[in-house]
Amino acid sequence: MSTRDFIGYGPQRPAIRWPNGARIAVSLVVNYEEGAEYSPLDGDPAHETNSEVPSPVAAGDRDLANESFFEYGSRVGVWRIMDILDEHDVPATFFVCAQALERNPYVGPEIVRRGHDICGHGERWEEAFRMDREAERAAMARAVATITRLTGVQPPGWYVRYGPSIHTRELVVEHGGFLYDSNAYNDDLPYYTTVHGAPWLVVPYGLDVNDTKFWRGGMSRADDFFAAMRDAFDRLYREGATHPKMLSIGLHCRIVGRPARAVALEQFLNYALGFPDVWFARRVEIAQWWREHYPPGAL
Repeated sequence: MSTRDFIGYGPQRPAIRWPNGARIAVSLVVNYEEGAEYSPLDGDPAHETNSEVPSPVAAGDRDLANESFFEYGSRVGVWRIMDILDEHDVPATFFVCAQALERNPYVGPEIVRRGHDICGHGERWEEAFRMDREAERAAMARAVATITRLTGVQPPGWYVRYGPSIHTRELVVEHGGFLYDSNAYNDDLPYYTTVHGAPWLVVPYGLDVNDTKFWRGGMSRADDFFAAMRDAFDRLYREGATHPKMLSIGLHCRIVGRPARAVALEQFLNYALGFPDVWFARRVEIAQWWREHYPPGAL
């Protein structure tokens, strides 16, 4: 990750094809991080600062209020989201932290049983860019081993908190067993980059259509989030008449898992399912489709 690409597919965007002629691939991503966040209980020097409200607690002390915000996602929110997905018969990809799965061992098997797929999201909910290469490599190996043990599935994808380190993509390839990573926000389509002289598939993610805006002051009501999802869907669906794209929607169990916000997810699913030629896809399916139909050099 030593170079930057400002061109991508260039001015002539490829007219790709999704399964059954879909105009848009919708990737619902459920981040399961609860229990993997920073905590003095786990030996961290400071508590987690990403929170429902600004924390007045000294950095080195436990923030019991924020701990309970996260616990809600594991105790309640994850099940509400899974139930909504079941009710609408749509799949999602769960970005899972290994320690979060360890602290609620019911979640991993249930993700798989309900037909969703897994993407590795770290051992902890940690920032890879703060780690040296060997520490990141070791944490990745431990995470993959734990996720595989708790779900029965080796994660085919990898995504780290916020942004990768300069080593992350190389470490993903060196570890082996992955089909793709999602450590980029720079396109509406999958693409290949080069790692160790060979093509590597990136299935980009997005933070624009993401429920974290509730915690950062950008949204206050379910209608706000529904509008963001709807507007992104509408724009890409129109473009998809000639040039299909992919829409990533980011969800968190402690955020959209709350009842007043879960309504937005229900509204969006009801809305999008009313259109023809929409593919709700697991990210592993997107990666497999792309590798099969658009191998390196095809576009």
